[in-house]
Amino acid sequence: MSKKKTAVDTAFDIDRFVALLSAAYAGWRAPIITFIANRGATPFEVLVSTILSLRTKDEVTAQAAARLFEHARTPEALLALGEAQTARLIYPVGFYPTKSRRLMQISRQILDEFQGKVPDALDALLTLPGVGRKTANLVLVEGYHMDAICVDTHVHRISNRIGYVRTRTPEQTEMALRDKLPRRHWIRYNELLVAFGQV
Repeated sequence: MSKKKTAVDTAFDIDRFVALLSAAYAGWRAPIITFIANRGATPFEVLVSTILSLRTKDEVTAQAAARLFEHARTPEALLALGEAQTARLIYPVGFYPTKSRRLMQISRQILDEFQGKVPDALDALLTLPGVGRKTANLVLVEGYHMDAICVDTHVHRISNRIGYVRTRTPEQTEMALRDKLPRRHWIRYNELLVAFGQV
């Protein structure tokens, strides 16, 4: 897809849009991963919480993450806990048996290939089982405070609705935003649009 189709309406004042959202943000509920990260979560805890949050309501994610982190906050501790106990602790998040198995695989790979540390590079994060671009970018933003663009349904839909981009898929939206969105907005863009989308 050409740039003309993915990055349009150069007259749109994105700085003003972000400023308006930032001003209103105090009255909104923070996205669950931002909330967990702001409470001092490690990159591993951000990664685990993000996995739990997929297709799951924020309230359920918050409770499941809190239960799990009472028992395991590191890859070693999660592996020691085991798949069955992890599944019991994270229930009723969506697809909890699959997520429990994925968390075991992720923990093992982090220990075997990354010296027990969640990687801080997109390509490396994408090698982890069940980790797609949205999850990987969110870990970079919330776990490492690195410039990245996390595109979920809210970011994809709103960015298109305001005419800032014209894309058909979240991945196309991410690439269009990488080309067009000023880097100073990358870290907060997802947080603001997700909170706005949940109002």
